[in-house]
Amino acid sequence: MNDMTAANLRSAFGGESMANMRYKFWGAKALDEGYKNVARLFEAISFAEEVHAGNHFKELKNIKGDFLVASMAGFGLTTTSENLQGAIDGENFEIEQMYPAYIAVAKEQKEKGGLLSFHYALEAEKIHSAMFTIAKQSVDMGKDMELGDIQICTVCGHTIDGPIPDLCPICGVTHENFVTFSK
Repeated sequence: MNDMTAANLRSAFGGESMANMRYKFWGAKALDEGYKNVARLFEAISFAEEVHAGNHFKELKNIKGDFLVASMAGFGLTTTSENLQGAIDGENFEIEQMYPAYIAVAKEQKEKGGLLSFHYALEAEKIHSAMFTIAKQSVDMGKDMELGDIQICTVCGHTIDGPIPDLCPICGVTHENFVTFSK
């Protein structure tokens, strides 16, 4: 694997791993503040971020050793509204800057596995940003968000509010590959 794509996969792994943990903490805060559905949204998207991190890690299967990993990471445990804004900002950074740059490098270096891993994450992050935006609007009005069952694809992290599709619209796997986060 080309060094630049490998470095980008490590950075993306670090960022997704931290998002996974950050969303767990922010979900607990939302629950403490009485936002049960927002807490469940954080829990579900935390799982999707774990899927992304796993994909990036698996793509690095033949690279061994210790590496310094630079990645963006938001910190702070404040109000649910502020935590949701942090989530939106992080997702938008990945959508607008990080993954497009990583995709361009992987494409140039003909790294098909890295390209696919980055593509899966990018497409799911677009949905995460939109869902966090809806959640923030509800919280800013002083109420919990309306939310059905959340479905997460275990292959790509695609996230759906509602019934499981027959096929994942991002990676094409069947409905058996989804995990449900129920009301």
